[in-house]
Amino acid sequence: MPAGIRLFLAYALVILAVVAVTLPRVIEQAVAIPISPIGVFSMALLAYTIFTVTLVLQRKEAARGLALGLATLSLPAIPLAFFSFAVASAGIVAAAMCLLLSVALFRGLTGPSARAYLSEP
Repeated sequence: MPAGIRLFLAYALVILAVVAVTLPRVIEQAVAIPISPIGVFSMALLAYTIFTVTLVLQRKEAARGLALGLATLSLPAIPLAFFSFAVASAGIVAAAMCLLLSVALFRGLTGPSARAYLSEP
């Protein structure tokens, strides 16, 4: 398995963990409102992530496009990390780490080794 695919799987597991941590808030809102925007977004993200990880593990060609779509979620994290800290140097470091993650994800998923790995029809 190429390193880019491993990085993507780790990234997807972090997304699943974040959704799991925020799930109690979604359930609290579901008691008051049957359909809430945060609930719809959380469930769509959960389904998309699980489906993409499943296709990647099965080495399907369609997984590459879906994985690139999921990797685009790392792009809004760059300005969010930059502006989230009161100390400017911490924001710069956090934004640089998010930028490195984004570049590594996109390079890893678009490389020839990932294309060869995700080759099942």
